[in-house]
Amino acid sequence: MNTFQKETVLVTGGAGFIGSHVVNYLIHDSYKVIVLDDLSGGFIENVHPEAIFHKGSITDTVLINTLFETYTFSYVYHFAAYAAEGLSHFIRKFNYENNLIGSINLINASVLHNIKCFVFTSSIAVYGTQELPLKESQIPKPEDPYGIAKYAVEMDLHNARKLFGLNYVIFRPHNVYGPHQNIGDKYRNVVGIFMNQLLKGEPLTVFGDGLQSRAFTYIDDIAPYIAQSATFANAYNQTFNIGSDTPITVKKLTTEVSSAMKSSPQIHYLEQREEVVHAYSDHTIFKTLFSPKPETPLTEGLSKTAAWVRQHGARESSTFKNIEITKHLPDSWK
Repeated sequence: MNTFQKETVLVTGGAGFIGSHVVNYLIHDSYKVIVLDDLSGGFIENVHPEAIFHKGSITDTVLINTLFETYTFSYVYHFAAYAAEGLSHFIRKFNYENNLIGSINLINASVLHNIKCFVFTSSIAVYGTQELPLKESQIPKPEDPYGIAKYAVEMDLHNARKLFGLNYVIFRPHNVYGPHQNIGDKYRNVVGIFMNQLLKGEPLTVFGDGLQSRAFTYIDDIAPYIAQSATFANAYNQTFNIGSDTPITVKKLTTEVSSAMKSSPQIHYLEQREEVVHAYSDHTIFKTLFSPKPETPLTEGLSKTAAWVRQHGARESSTFKNIEITKHLPDSWK
């Protein structure tokens, strides 16, 4: 137990993947951490035992206001979102209520309670299809409701800074993987999906020809820098791409994941879905300011993730209960 604690921070989505890792770093740095999570995608076992956990949703304004009145937060780290980019086309109302309006609830409370800095994890989904690598200087052109919601929150933070003086730091991570990931979510996080399928002896499902390219980011290459950013004044009111520099195709990923899991894969190709084909970003601005350690090689990161996955076992894939539009919904998601 830490005998000295700095300031109190709120971490939304702190039982989820990225959020729980950031909580660990904040606890290590002696912060008093309050976690808010509805456990729709996270797990209570992910939450550091020294954190104070509250179960609930960022869409609950009464709960949000109560937390801000109960605790004197210095900083807010906002990770709570339903980050199923492809599925967002078919759950538009749910997407905007959770990912946009829920975020506005937090921004309102942060303004009213004079939060020093609001740290927000956006996504490179805000860029859409543009010249690669994606750079912060490009004007976002999101192509799905998930990216639209993320960009709207970014714009609202710009406005809140201008009018109310709320400092922010925005990160645009991409394709993050590692321990604590919900491998049972069939709609997102392809590394986890593949590992779960291999544990269950199922074929790896690939949309289209598998030649889509992404750069896959190990969690420890981003979490410590997100954690420290709220007290890094040079980062205030800036937006950073953050993640791996090395893109590979999804087809190549099937080989890499199978090797890490010590399995021989079978691939089941599905009909191409609506998605950006190639997406990876430039991280020069982030590297210049944060001076991060060299990124974790994919083979090493997958090996660490596979060890954690084998230890915790397979998870049953749940089906999203409230699909709003079934037109053009991929058969594998029905």
